[in-house]
Amino acid sequence: MITKVSTEFVSPPKSAKTLERLKSMILRILNSYCPYQVLVVCAVLAGEHLYQPPQAIADLPFENPTPAWHENITPVSDQESGLRPLEPASICSDNECQPRGTLFQWSYGTSFSGGPDLDEPLVTDRPDFTEASSTVGRGVVQLELGYTYIYDDDGTASSKSHSLPEPLLRYGILADWLEFRLGWNYSSDQLAQLNDISGSEDLYLGFKIGLTPQEGILPEMAVIPQMTVPTGSDQFTAGEVLPGLNWIYSWEINDFISTGGSTQFNRAIDEVTTNAFTEWAQSWTVSYTLTEKVGAYTEWFAFFPQSAETAKPEYYFNGGFTYLINNNVQWDIRAGVGLNEAADDYFVGTGISIRFL
Repeated sequence: MITKVSTEFVSPPKSAKTLERLKSMILRILNSYCPYQVLVVCAVLAGEHLYQPPQAIADLPFENPTPAWHENITPVSDQESGLRPLEPASICSDNECQPRGTLFQWSYGTSFSGGPDLDEPLVTDRPDFTEASSTVGRGVVQLELGYTYIYDDDGTASSKSHSLPEPLLRYGILADWLEFRLGWNYSSDQLAQLNDISGSEDLYLGFKIGLTPQEGILPEMAVIPQMTVPTGSDQFTAGEVLPGLNWIYSWEINDFISTGGSTQFNRAIDEVTTNAFTEWAQSWTVSYTLTEKVGAYTEWFAFFPQSAETAKPEYYFNGGFTYLINNNVQWDIRAGVGLNEAADDYFVGTGISIRFL
C-alpha cells in the first residue's frame, strides 16, 4: 500500500516537546518500513537545523551600517541654495507662445522674431516712394498726411500740380503682420492756356502683409495686394477697378545706414487712348540715421509701362529728411527731379505721420 505524502509546507519545530513527538513518529515509521515517510521526516529535521530567524539590519555585524558620506549631508533651504521652487513646465517655448511678428520666418528656433516694435519710434511709408517693409502692429492706427507740388514743362506747355492732403490710414488688424490700408487724395492741375482741373482721386485700398524678418543677409519682406476703386471725380477717375501688387524688401546694414527696394505692377489706363495696360514700377532707397531724431534718404524710382500705346517710361531721383518729434510723431520734407523727358521736371513736398497706440 502506498502512503500518500502531504505536500503542504511544514513549519520547522521550535520546542523540545515538538522534538519528542518527532522522535516517537520516527520510531513508528521505522517499524512500518515506509520509505516515503522516512524521507519526509528527514527533510523536516534538516529544515529545523538550517532555519535561522531573520535578524534586523541594525543587529548585523557591520561596524557602521550608515554610510559615512550620508552623515556629512546638511539640509539647506531653497534660498540658501539659490534654486527656485519647481514650477509647472510651459507647454510651448517662448518664441512659439508669443504672437507672430511676421507671417513666416527664414528659420525656426532662432532669436529672429521680427515684426513691429512699439517701444521704438514709428516707421512710416512716407516720404520716399518705397513703402516700409514692416507693418504697424495689431490694434495700432497710423495716419500719414502730406502735400506735394509738381512742375513739368515739355517745351510746348507747362503744368503745375498740387496734391493734398495725401492721407494714408494704416490699421493693424487680426495679427501683428497684417495691416489694412486706406488712401485718398485731392489734386489740382494748372495747365497753361487751359482751365484748371481739380477734384478727388480714386480711393486706394490695400493690405500689407509682413512676410519675414531680416536674418543676416536675408531681407525683411512684405507684400501689398492693392487696388484703386472708381470713386474720384470725372477728371481724375479711371472708371474701373485697377488692381496691383507691391513687393517690398529691406536690410538694416548697421545703426547708421539701411537700404531697400520695391517691385510692383498695377493695372493702369492710357491717358490718350483710355486703353488698359500693365505698369511696372521699381525703386531703390538708402536711408541714413544722422542723429536720434534726424534721418535722411536718397532714392531712385521708375515707371515702366508694358503694352501701352502712348505712355512712356519715367525715371526719378529724390531725397529728403525726417525729424522725429517724439516716438509717435514724425515730420518730413522731400524734393526730386525727373531724369528723362517723359518724367515731370521736379517736385517738392512735406508731410507728417502720427501713430496712435
